[in-house]
Amino acid sequence: MELCPCGSSLPYSECCEPLIKNERPAETAEALMRSRYAAYAKTEVEYIIRTTHPVQRKQDSEQNIRNWSQNSVWHDLQILRTEDGAANDQTGIVEFIASYTENGDEVEHHELAQFKKEHGTWFFWDGTAPRPKQYIRETPKTGRNDPCPCGSGKKFKKCCG
Repeated sequence: MELCPCGSSLPYSECCEPLIKNERPAETAEALMRSRYAAYAKTEVEYIIRTTHPVQRKQDSEQNIRNWSQNSVWHDLQILRTEDGAANDQTGIVEFIASYTENGDEVEHHELAQFKKEHGTWFFWDGTAPRPKQYIRETPKTGRNDPCPCGSGKKFKKCCG
């Protein structure tokens, strides 16, 4: 029994494969997101194209999708959060991190994926990078000419800085 690449811990045959084989539709935006990740891992390019909204299909070529899918080793999908995207919704957002290796480099693709539902079918609409979170320092910053916090009595710039 092969586990589904989407990370659900379910067998592939019960999780994403029926969606990819067009045996049943994705009920939620998250289900579509998971099945699209599984499709990349399995190089099911036709599914990736079919589940992209028709207006957006010109954004990437079939060959580019196939190359990325085939030339990457897919490791993990983490769903960080969802906003709307339930069975009764018409739009949804899924924030995720897809981990893979491409050309020997480990990559974490972090995205806010937008989904639209039309005539009862979920489609991937677009993806954007999330805004970086501002770093907030918990302690005051040590200036170059301040005494070193290690207690040496030297200026920070001449000691630990």
